[in-house]
Amino acid sequence: MRGGTSKGLYFHAKDLPQSARARDRALLAAMGSPDARQIDGVGGAHPLTSKVAIIGPSKRPDADVDYLFLQVVVEKAEVSDSQNCGNILAGVGPWSIEHGLVRIAGASTPVRIHMLNTGSIAVAHVPTPDGAVEYEGDARIDGVPGSAAAIPIDFLDVAGSSCGSLLPTGSPIDRIAGLELTCIDNGMPVVLMRAADLGKRGDESPEALESDAALKARIEEIRLTVGPRMNLGDVARKTVPKMCLVSPARHAGTIHTRTFIPHRVHEAIGVLGAVSVATACVTPGSVAAQVAGLTSRSGPQRLEI
Repeated sequence: MRGGTSKGLYFHAKDLPQSARARDRALLAAMGSPDARQIDGVGGAHPLTSKVAIIGPSKRPDADVDYLFLQVVVEKAEVSDSQNCGNILAGVGPWSIEHGLVRIAGASTPVRIHMLNTGSIAVAHVPTPDGAVEYEGDARIDGVPGSAAAIPIDFLDVAGSSCGSLLPTGSPIDRIAGLELTCIDNGMPVVLMRAADLGKRGDESPEALESDAALKARIEEIRLTVGPRMNLGDVARKTVPKMCLVSPARHAGTIHTRTFIPHRVHEAIGVLGAVSVATACVTPGSVAAQVAGLTSRSGPQRLEI
């Protein structure tokens, strides 16, 4: 099932082994990992298409379902629960309705989702006209062809959900390995760096950035250094923090991004990563705020990334 810019396998929790070790073996086999082509499974040979959602009824009074996100590593026999995924989250609401975990409630059905990876709550608003989930629509997003129905999501109290605070280093700006950067967690731990400081324009293709071995080595060095400072511990085998190059918007939008997730470059941007970037854009003194150059004003703002 596709959710946002990602594709994954969605399972009912009762249909998988209770043992994490046995569960992970089953998921690796289903995806075809470890193999760069994932030829023996249904994975698409890319992190964005090698994802898993495990869903079941929630015991929390403020949630309808529990959702555990797992990232199946393509070329290694590893399954990680170290992060949420907001794109796969978009499919949790429709799946929960289709499988009878949530009853339809009018033309739009709210689904309260307890994200087990961080303990936070999100509410997905699923279009359900005529008593059924509507999948067709005119919503378009970068990185995906065509259009589909929009799934608006409210994120409730996600600041610091992985790192313990919105700015885990205690500052909107840090200097590490000769670079100014911002460490932020508003649902996804992200490290923001100016693309220009790394000798890049910021609008290079994912393929061009992935082929730059020196750039990738420097970004990974920074990632391993900031991980403990963000209260994430040793991140050598984790998929967080995400490393985001920011630059001024050239054609439209608020800011331009290229995000390493953490070793491949995202074709667009993750949902929760976008929430963290948008938050940084309105955080005085941050790298993103300096690049975006937004004028100060009260009330809600629309930011395009």
